[in-house]
Amino acid sequence: MAGRIEDYALIGDMQTAALVCRDGTVDWLCLPRFDSHAIFAGLLGTEEHGFWRLGPAHASDAEPPTAARRTYRGDSLVLESEWDTPRGTVRVTDFMPPRDGAPQLIRIVEGVSGRVPMRSELRMRFSYGRVVPWVHKHEGRTVAVAGPDSVWFDTEAETYGEALTTYADFTVAPGDRIAFTISWEPSHKEPPALPEPEQSLTATEDFWRDWVEHCTYHGPYREAVVRSLITLKALTYAPTGGIVAAPTTSLPEEIGGVRNWDYRYTWLRDAAITLSSLLRTGYREEARAWREWLLRAVAGDPENLQIMYGIAGERELGEAELDWLPGYENSTPVRVGNGAAHQLQLDVYGEVTEALHLAHMTGLARNDYASVLQLKLIRYLEGHWNEPDEGIWEVRGPRRHFVHSKVMAWVAVDRTIKLIESGDADGPLERWKQLRDDIHRDVCEKGYDKERNTFTQSYGSRELDASLLLIPQMGFLPPDDKRVIGTIEAIQRELSTSDGFILRYPTDGDDEGVDGLPGDEGAFLACSFWMADDLAMIGRVDEARKLFEKLLSLRNDLGLLAEEWDPRLKRQVGNFPQAFSHVPLIDTALRLTASGAYGG
Repeated sequence: MAGRIEDYALIGDMQTAALVCRDGTVDWLCLPRFDSHAIFAGLLGTEEHGFWRLGPAHASDAEPPTAARRTYRGDSLVLESEWDTPRGTVRVTDFMPPRDGAPQLIRIVEGVSGRVPMRSELRMRFSYGRVVPWVHKHEGRTVAVAGPDSVWFDTEAETYGEALTTYADFTVAPGDRIAFTISWEPSHKEPPALPEPEQSLTATEDFWRDWVEHCTYHGPYREAVVRSLITLKALTYAPTGGIVAAPTTSLPEEIGGVRNWDYRYTWLRDAAITLSSLLRTGYREEARAWREWLLRAVAGDPENLQIMYGIAGERELGEAELDWLPGYENSTPVRVGNGAAHQLQLDVYGEVTEALHLAHMTGLARNDYASVLQLKLIRYLEGHWNEPDEGIWEVRGPRRHFVHSKVMAWVAVDRTIKLIESGDADGPLERWKQLRDDIHRDVCEKGYDKERNTFTQSYGSRELDASLLLIPQMGFLPPDDKRVIGTIEAIQRELSTSDGFILRYPTDGDDEGVDGLPGDEGAFLACSFWMADDLAMIGRVDEARKLFEKLLSLRNDLGLLAEEWDPRLKRQVGNFPQAFSHVPLIDTALRLTASGAYGG
């Protein structure tokens, strides 16, 4: 059985990523890309669906021992796990070197004290656990082949096969270092080069150290901010600049429920806010790469803007269910692909325009087509902003006039007006100023409940929605506006959990709610960070700081966050780690630092 979501560590090479549990088991790895088929899918099934465990030997009928300590080595993505056993202490270092050739996952076992018996159990199952590969020896190397894929296993330790699993049993003493490497290569090509684990370790540490040095944030929350930035970098597909929402699929928003989605794609919304955080902390090259990805993905068809694309800009992300996988803690269905790709979500136009505006304002080298794209997006919005849509949360119920969507349409027009006024683009300035006013008036008249002094989720509804917290952050209304303060306080009353965290919107348990789905979900961590931001903006800075630091305490021991927090089970839920959680963490840290609202 897979570990709790927060029991996992992330390692990656900026093209794919692996999740490593506290007991030394790699339960999730897709090769060669984030969105490729998994060769280890035990996270969503059982050991029969693929895993790689490396740790102290244990009895076959006993649970694998968990590491007593684990940490990332400095500001890097190199994971160190240590076990204390009756026979001594052992350390395992796990990492994936930034790719220069075949993708590799390298694991180095090091004896610290005593003599510790160790075991490596490698069970590769291709196509999300469905295909057992042909495992054989080739010139002294172990290779697993199935269809287009081959995975090469290299180690100095003696290996043997048993029950469709490759084992290595060995003992380490102080100073011993034994490396294990798997490398992926298309099965029709020549074998990948022999790995050089120690040199790769040095190069990987150097890469991350050099990258972190560019961070311009040096405030009191630097540790949390840097770990979040490293996580966002790890979720960036280096060849194209596309940013995945998370490296996993179908980790449930409710344990045992059906809210299980594939997040291994690039959401324009998530990527745009990620770009904002990267720009504000000194990472202009990543921002430039994402802007180029955006222009390629949208090229030629901006009127049919999708809410998400593949990491290389692919448009077709057909959704399917993998019925042979029982799901994480029996949460089914397990889905790959994402049927929401073709939804109408008008807020995306605002997020993309805001990102392009920020890039322009921070001095990112001008790209003429970026300005052309921005103008085309507004021309589309001009004729469609007043249509109902599926909204920021990708509801699978009927379309509505979501207030947040209208607010972000206003943002798109407002930022484009600013672009024209700066002299860097030409457009019908007066007409679009009138459009901006029309949208603003429409939202304030139809999306605001005067009796309760709060904006609502959609026109004519009484439900609230945490996305309304973005109204002051986007500049739609000033923070001291009574309607803004009323909305913040209403969300605190009606969407707050017993822990003080924020739900996205009301759900109706076994009945289908506004999102067209049965079941409930946890507190949405991004929304909780937004609440901390808003509290700081309206002058309640001590309350903001306390909420922010409470949110930081939800991170696992390595500083990682999933999408949501289950207040009943007191555990992380949803895909992991989640860019949409780490980005607002950075933003709130920057806001609180600027306001001086921190302890100590």
